[in-house]
Amino acid sequence: MTATVPPGRPAGHTPPGPTAPGDRVELAPGAAPADPRFVNEDLLPVPVAQRRWTTYNFAALWVGMAHNIPSWMLASGLVALGMDWKQAVLTIALANVVVLLPMLLTGHAGPKYGIPFPVLARASFGLRGANLPALVRAAVACAWFGIQTWIGGQGIFVLLDKAFGGGWADASRIGGRPWTLWLCFVLFWALELALIYRGMEALRRFENWAAPFVIVGALVLLGWIAYKAGGLGPLLDQPSKLGWGADFWPVFFPALMGMIAFWATLSLNIPDFTRFGAGQRSQVLGQSLGLPTTMTLFALLSVLVTSGSQAVYGAPVWDPVALAAKTDNVFGLLFALVTVLVATLSVNIAANVVSPAYDLANLAPKHIDFRRGALITGVVGVVIMPWKLTATPELYIFTWLGLVGGLLGTVAGILIADYWLVRRTVLDLAGLYRADGPYWYRGGWNPAAVLAFAVGGVLAVGGSHSAPGTGPFPEDGLIPFLRPLSDYGWAVGLAASLLLYTALMRRRPADRSPARSS
Repeated sequence: MTATVPPGRPAGHTPPGPTAPGDRVELAPGAAPADPRFVNEDLLPVPVAQRRWTTYNFAALWVGMAHNIPSWMLASGLVALGMDWKQAVLTIALANVVVLLPMLLTGHAGPKYGIPFPVLARASFGLRGANLPALVRAAVACAWFGIQTWIGGQGIFVLLDKAFGGGWADASRIGGRPWTLWLCFVLFWALELALIYRGMEALRRFENWAAPFVIVGALVLLGWIAYKAGGLGPLLDQPSKLGWGADFWPVFFPALMGMIAFWATLSLNIPDFTRFGAGQRSQVLGQSLGLPTTMTLFALLSVLVTSGSQAVYGAPVWDPVALAAKTDNVFGLLFALVTVLVATLSVNIAANVVSPAYDLANLAPKHIDFRRGALITGVVGVVIMPWKLTATPELYIFTWLGLVGGLLGTVAGILIADYWLVRRTVLDLAGLYRADGPYWYRGGWNPAAVLAFAVGGVLAVGGSHSAPGTGPFPEDGLIPFLRPLSDYGWAVGLAASLLLYTALMRRRPADRSPARSS
């Protein structure tokens, strides 16, 4: 099988580093590998002619994903931990600038080769070993899907309760909660799966109009609360409980890692989207314009709106749904309901269903396609009981996001090291689907990647700890002498795995894929 490359260059020989939009590789027509253990329609490279997502598409994707209830409430979680609004917004802004770099590095393989994340992971972990990072990513995505669906269902419940005159909260209870809340949760869950079942092109069209709609909704909320407050209130004048000294930094660094972990999931599977990109410029500009700016502005917007709510109601209302529910205008309630629906659908489908759908398809391509993977994600997202993961800021930011960030940073380090430092962005495209290709290693597993993942993972999360009564870990850490590293889990995991994997692979030059196509 022969990969087609731009005219004038030998097949398989592409220059290292960033490439021009036209410098893209695809399998020759009719030359797709056919081994059902590693191939199905959803895992094959996207043909160049179908890679047409533009800068706007990627920017809209991020705007749609960033404008959601949990990201709105990130600032509230940090303020609850003692920061003032300036410290909270700064932490969120810095985290998103940091996470953008691995996002762009792993995203490069998408427009160039048209492959999703689990197929890219085959180059480093092996054709079978790629299931390890894919399942880690899928498990995290399933949990996030459940969290977002639960939050979206709660939003629908609150707004419909107010729109219909109240009383829903008094309905008979199942599992300690009104049955009407469970109904909203299930209906929202079904709506999400129905949309993703239509495929990636439907998602692209949805994100294109969802992004500006959600921005308008957030600005309307700001205008409404500013009007009622006669200006923005006293929250902006509240001093930090931590200051900028010795009390601040022990909170700042784990909070920064938690904020990075919020999008560390996408820094792995961003090729699932960039594989549809019209070129590197589209994905680089689109992501750079869409992610850090949107998250920072959204955090600032949440602070301003909450400040106004304190002026109006005497106490800060950080939950935008609870704030919108305070209006008595039926049109306003319905508009808020639609905004919550669109915002949560936008982020949950793009961020938390696309990835596990591909990851699970990679596990058993013969039996699981993209749509079946999405359905499995929906079921697992309910089974993990997401309402427990968001119970407190400590559990949500330090335990959940911190643990997730450490593991995902470890995988990101290996992917970046393999693609950029070991292979210099040159992959054998057909070999990613063949057991007799350069990525088979030892029985389909690359021992260097497994060892780097194990060492990086232990260093990143081995010291995980919880204050008494706030989490599942011992107070002195799972591995006590690693506790000082736990506050920097994402960075520790990424750096350790990147350095170790690079060293191991450079000691074994035979494992590096040649610059060729087959």
